[in-house]
Amino acid sequence: MAYRKDQGRMARMAAFWSLAILALWGARALNIQLGVLSKTLGTRLGADENGVGGLYLPVLGVGVTPAFLIATLVGAASVFFLYRWLEKPVNADLLIDTESELRKVTWPTFKDVVNSSLVVIICVVFLMAFLAGTDWMIARVTRLLWFG
Repeated sequence: MAYRKDQGRMARMAAFWSLAILALWGARALNIQLGVLSKTLGTRLGADENGVGGLYLPVLGVGVTPAFLIATLVGAASVFFLYRWLEKPVNADLLIDTESELRKVTWPTFKDVVNSSLVVIICVVFLMAFLAGTDWMIARVTRLLWFG
C-alpha cells in the first residue's frame, strides 16, 4: 500500500523512473562486465564446449547466461528496493512537498526564456572576446619584454 497514494504523484513517478533507469543501466553494465571477466559466466546456458547453441531470448536479443541471470536478479532487486525506499514516509513527504512547491512557481513565458537566453549568449560572447583580447595583449607585451 502506497503512503499517501494520490499526493505528489508526478514527483514520485519522476524520481522512481529516473532512479530505476539508472539502476537498470547499472545492471546492464554488470551483465557486460561479468560476461567479460569470466568465460563461464559469459557462456550461454545449454551451449556446447565451443559456445554454440544454448538458450536465447529472441524478443530481447540476449543469450541467457549466468551473468545475465545475475544482472537481472540485481536489477529487479534494485528496482524493488528503490520502490520501497521511495514509499517510506520521510521520502514520500519530501517528494509530495516538492511537487506542491513546484505548483506554486510562476514559470516564464517562451518570450521571456528567449530574451534571457539572448542576454546570456551576448554576455558570454562579449566576455570571451574581452578575455581573448586581453590574453593576446598580455602575450604580446610579455614576448616584447622577454625577447625584445
